[in-house]
Amino acid sequence: MISGDASRAPRIAVAGLSARLLAQSAARAGLNVVALDIFGDRDTREHAGMWFDIGGKGLSIDRARLYDALEHAARLPRMLGLIVTSGLEPLAGELSRAPRVPRFIGNGAQAAAVRDPHRFFALLDEAHIAHPDVRYTPPADRAGWLVKRSDGCGGTHIEWAGDVERTTDGAYFQRLAKGRSMSALFVAAHREAAVIGFAEQLTIAAGRLPFVHAGSLGPVRLPAHVAARIVEAIDRIVWQTDLAGLNSIDFLLDGDDFSVLEINTRPSSTMALYEAAWPDAWPRGLIGAHLDACLHGDLPHAPETATGTPPLYAGQRVVFAHESFIASHAFSDACFDDPACHDVPLVGARIEAGQPVCTMTVSAPAFADLRDALDREHARLLQRIDTLSRP
Repeated sequence: MISGDASRAPRIAVAGLSARLLAQSAARAGLNVVALDIFGDRDTREHAGMWFDIGGKGLSIDRARLYDALEHAARLPRMLGLIVTSGLEPLAGELSRAPRVPRFIGNGAQAAAVRDPHRFFALLDEAHIAHPDVRYTPPADRAGWLVKRSDGCGGTHIEWAGDVERTTDGAYFQRLAKGRSMSALFVAAHREAAVIGFAEQLTIAAGRLPFVHAGSLGPVRLPAHVAARIVEAIDRIVWQTDLAGLNSIDFLLDGDDFSVLEINTRPSSTMALYEAAWPDAWPRGLIGAHLDACLHGDLPHAPETATGTPPLYAGQRVVFAHESFIASHAFSDACFDDPACHDVPLVGARIEAGQPVCTMTVSAPAFADLRDALDREHARLLQRIDTLSRP
């Protein structure tokens, strides 16, 4: 909870499936945080002066509860506005126009230019930016093709084309392509962009979903000529779309060649990597850079971070439950006291098999050490579940 002089700080509402990362960054910026998400994890509440439950059925957001919470937040004094993260992409344009909710800080209507696959891939073709083959009707032979939904996030919107009998509105087919799964975080304002850095994306297969987001490693140092071409592609996209604030671009890197997959038009979870790697560059957190770009048109003064060598590398990995369990006092307390553990479940929270338990984070002086360090933390967390959350 916020207390003392901090209680007089400007307020910011942060909303999504999980608001912990935004709440943490916003608190670092000296803001009084109002968090809206479906989990209410212990560390989310630690960084927020107020929390609202917007959970729906399963791991989804309830629209009515979201709007009720936002209308309440809008009436709070010193409210700057609303920043959304993963899970609210389909509502971004609507929220940017909605009355009685906090001012939308980020990409509203302009997000459609990259979220609509017809417009986005046409834009890439016109700019001669490579991407995997895309089509909007089922291929005759679905082998080697994926189906994606334009309103999805976290890899939960991606399935093998051969497993899908009927597609929904906003779905499109994309040919599976080879390459290392990567992303670049950037800040945009006035049709210009500053790239913060590059990261490697981690995925797992979960049932019918072949590429569920499971974490990231970074910053990744790319060869200067490769980084320059990716930055040029980002510059072209931003010039055409007028994106604002923090965004990320997902791409596949195959040697010196890259192909663009999609753009996430909101702050990405990889911002934690860069805040850990270059803490002195972001004394107000990257949410501070997002606010500067969206509200004042100012880009950060540290774009060299994209190619510079960080003092530390960082990794984060989502831990998924192998079987259902209820978070005990001992388990929740042990996770909350563990600096490597984030998104800590509340005591009594029921976590179903396949659902996320928490996020493990590590740092290391060498990028090559991150995977082993994450594997060790992952094994330790699974042992903690086994020993501390059993009847």
